[in-house]
Amino acid sequence: MTQQDIAEVLAIEKSATSFPWSAKNFKDSLKAGHQAWVFSDKSNETIAFALVQKVVDEAHLLNICVKPSVQGQGFGRKVLNYVVDFSRSISAVLMVLEVRSSNKRAQQLYLQAGFNEMSVRKAYYPAKVGREDAILMGLDLGLISLFTEK
Repeated sequence: MTQQDIAEVLAIEKSATSFPWSAKNFKDSLKAGHQAWVFSDKSNETIAFALVQKVVDEAHLLNICVKPSVQGQGFGRKVLNYVVDFSRSISAVLMVLEVRSSNKRAQQLYLQAGFNEMSVRKAYYPAKVGREDAILMGLDLGLISLFTEK
């Protein structure tokens, strides 16, 4: 991901989430040197993105998103596999992420990939009314993912 990708990434983010990151969030992540990718389909249309921050020996999945029109076709799984493989390649021993407690589809994806629930962060995310809890999930990167590329 580069600065030139931000408008397209922001459009995907806004179409897929109720409380999207701002352009500044993406710009700040790139400026901070976080690893960031855009993923394209066969027609070279951007359909997904992911951002990871490495902290000592941990990889923190900051954001992962798939364009709503192509969700449910395995792209989220492929992007997650890519990010997990990258995290292993930089010698991270643990990957962590937060996911909304209401986002059961994403939680299922992470569980199938071998992530486990570590704790709950109360009132972590903004919500339409009040705040929503986040589930903190972790993956021991010494373990083999249950996903396989097909």
